[in-house]
Amino acid sequence: MVATTLPLRADLSIDYDAFADHVRGLVDAGCDGVVPNGSLGEYQVLTAEERAEVVRVAVEAVGGDRVMPGVAAYGSAEACRWTEQAARAGAEAVMLLPPNAYRADDAEVHAHYADVASVGLPVVAYNNPFDTRVDLAPELLAKLHADGHIVGVKEFSGDTRRAYRLAELAPGLDLLAGADDVLLELAVAGAKGWIGGFLNVLPHSCIELYRAAVAGDLPRARELYDVLHPLLRWDTRTEFVQAIKLSMDVVGKPGGPCRPPRRPLNAETRESVRLATERAVAAGLS
Repeated sequence: MVATTLPLRADLSIDYDAFADHVRGLVDAGCDGVVPNGSLGEYQVLTAEERAEVVRVAVEAVGGDRVMPGVAAYGSAEACRWTEQAARAGAEAVMLLPPNAYRADDAEVHAHYADVASVGLPVVAYNNPFDTRVDLAPELLAKLHADGHIVGVKEFSGDTRRAYRLAELAPGLDLLAGADDVLLELAVAGAKGWIGGFLNVLPHSCIELYRAAVAGDLPRARELYDVLHPLLRWDTRTEFVQAIKLSMDVVGKPGGPCRPPRRPLNAETRESVRLATERAVAAGLS
């Protein structure tokens, strides 16, 4: 699945038509679905109306069974409202961070996920301890799964050892690779899916990488991974939104600007992203 970017015009308004075309193009390329309103979709700087419209447009473009919106919020009540909106729009699952901007303890995290799960849509947890300052450790994830509050986890900690611990504690919990630059390692460790960022740029090659990795075709997976990794590692850097959008611009996809507080990349970083993208394209990736 693709953590989708959001095309913005020069005046920073949303180009919903370009977004719909982009989402359709990703599914046509072979992606299983899209995850709008994640961090890569700049949900934090959208109005409530814009955030809801993004979900509606995605569902209309590719169908609710292929759309898993992010419903992250400061608190459970707001996250529940976004989950209800996703359900009304026709989405069939949601992705949920722990409470934003509050270092919740395990009991509070458990209550947060229980509240959102009560809306009735399947919930995929998102473990991003860098941004939330809350670490969804394997033991906590296992309890959330055992209690029926989550069906999977987007694992972004970068610690690939957790895959094996999760398989022991919660074998029915779907592990989804969440950081592009450990996709191969987590696939080898048994990941059931990938919520990726650079799929926005080179979907065909990223899909081939994923399928080769989960099928155990390690020679082909390594061949692709070696070429893609200089790009994939941008997914875990602070400037990941700007970098992925710039890479999209280079290959002729609707990247465009970002809303503040994100600013354009400096010249050195822009050149690094541009060169890595051009090398991948020159190698035949698409």
